[in-house]
Amino acid sequence: MAIAEPSPCLMLVAGEASGDLHGATLSGALRNHAPGWRLVGMGGSRMAHAGVELLANPADRAVVGASEAVSRLPHLYRAFRVLCRALKAERPRVLVLIDFPEFNLRLARAARRLEIPVVYFIPPQVWAWRPGRARLLARLASRILAVFPFEPPIYEAAGGRVEFVGHPLVDLLPNGLSREGARHDLGVPRDATLVGLLPGSRREEVERLLPPMAEAARRIRERVPDARFLASPASTVDPTLVERLLRGAPLELVRGRTYEVMAAADLLLVASGTATLEAALIGTPMVVCYRVSRLSGLIGRLLIRVPWVSLANIVSGRGVVPELLQGDATAARLAEEAVSLLKDRDRLRAQRLAFDELRGALGTPGVAERAARRILEVAGYRAAVAS
Repeated sequence: MAIAEPSPCLMLVAGEASGDLHGATLSGALRNHAPGWRLVGMGGSRMAHAGVELLANPADRAVVGASEAVSRLPHLYRAFRVLCRALKAERPRVLVLIDFPEFNLRLARAARRLEIPVVYFIPPQVWAWRPGRARLLARLASRILAVFPFEPPIYEAAGGRVEFVGHPLVDLLPNGLSREGARHDLGVPRDATLVGLLPGSRREEVERLLPPMAEAARRIRERVPDARFLASPASTVDPTLVERLLRGAPLELVRGRTYEVMAAADLLLVASGTATLEAALIGTPMVVCYRVSRLSGLIGRLLIRVPWVSLANIVSGRGVVPELLQGDATAARLAEEAVSLLKDRDRLRAQRLAFDELRGALGTPGVAERAARRILEVAGYRAAVAS
């Protein structure tokens, strides 16, 4: 009796909540094209739900800043060893790396030593810091799937084989989400002045940013008496922590409705990160803020090569939205910027116009499909490429 050969295998590796989200969408597209192939790797609950056999899950240990990341090292070292053993045992047709460059570039080296092709989806932000990694990735990756339109020339100049597939958020934002519909769902009157508070997806972010945001809401209310405030921390944040930090603040807490809050708001106070790009794609004006430890802030000032931290500004190539960082991210400054914007229709309109341009630069829907086709092409699965 003939022994059936094991199913072909792909390994996908993501290390944070955003990577888990995009990895899940990508995994769904891969399974649609190659339903008989196994998916294994590292990620979180979303990737597991999408059919990835998780060998490690660091997504629930995400932290902020260089100095804070030290606490994750033992866990990540164990995960790295598990994945290296799996590369040898499983011999995946392709190793698919999703963001998380400090970890994933090391894993790419291990894969290349085993002659396993590497595809990097959401590659390192070499345009922001550590440009030398472009040359490293060009050597290690069989294909680089860029998500920003300005990335291909950078990696091509380094000798990489790169393709712009679009940003995965284009696939994830809900279609037909209007200001009126979102306000109806949230119970907000059409003519109310609404400010949304988005303090981030990690505990450290929320602890540092939610208190000044809440105090800023009190100050804004003094100058804009009809203003309403909705806070929408990510589902990854402990609810009891949020409730403790918000005690007595003049706002409502909304869970699991972040996109509705973005669409309904006249203005957002938002932590720098993926949320700034999501808000820009939805078209809502914002004030961006961020705080890390003093040591992490110093390291960032020494290494970062772009004049902004928010993706809304970086992708636009100019200072479209105000950024309040470190010591400037105070309740007084947040309130001042927010009131100034709410009272200046021209500034609000300028942000929205810039967001229209940004939206057109990030590609068309079908990002996960395009990425899956390129991955399976590298893996030698021609059916997906031809379909």
